[in-house]
Order: sequence, then structure tokens, then C-alpha cells
Amino acid sequence: MTSRDPRQALGQRGEAEAERFLRGLGYRIVGRRERVLRGDIDLVALDGRTVVFVEVRSRTDTTHGHPAETVGFQKQRRIAELATAYIRRHRLEDCQVRIDVVTVTFGPAGARPVVEHFQNAFDSPL
Repeated sequence: MTSRDPRQALGQRGEAEAERFLRGLGYRIVGRRERVLRGDIDLVALDGRTVVFVEVRSRTDTTHGHPAETVGFQKQRRIAELATAYIRRHRLEDCQVRIDVVTVTFGPAGARPVVEHFQNAFDSPL
């Protein structure tokens, strides 16, 4: 049996924390790791009548910067492309849409993770 890639495991833990956090805010999660255009959308949620595409960024600490800093222009453009493809595939062109970023920073073992939510995190061509 092979062990999981530690980065992949961290990402999965972060997505689970982000999902728990968003559910606590009343979001309804309708998709996880949605595969479109040879890429993945971490979470797809409904916030009322708005379809929300959520990029989750997880880190064990902030030594090398805040996790949100890793969502640069190229990543933003890619997320927007994936969201647009998802909208077309599911015929959601008439829905309100936004892209959020949720960061999860895990501290020492036993410490509660720090979850931050950035609504409408960046402009997109949606």
C-alpha cells in the first residue's frame, strides 16, 4: 500500500474544513472536486440563489506567506475558465455567479485551523 502525497492530503483536509465552514454559514455544497476542462473546481456551493465557485488554499503555516497569496493572476484566470465551462455544462447562464477563496491554515497538532473566507475574491469574466 502506498502512502498519499502529503500535499494532496493537506489539500483534502483543507477542503473538508472549508466545506464545514461554508455549511456553517448556510451554504449548500453541490459539488466537490468538479472535473471540467482537464481541471478541478474545489467546491461548488449555493449561497441563496448565487452559484459560488470556491478555491481552497491550505497551508501548515504562514512562514512563506498567506495562502491567499498563492492565487495569482494565472490561477485566477484558470478558475474563471473552469467556472465558465461548468456554467455552460450545467446550463446555469441565467444564475448569479461569484468566485470565493477560502484559506485554511493548520497550526501545530491539536490546534484549531484558521479559516478565512474571501467572498467575490477577484474579478472574473463571468
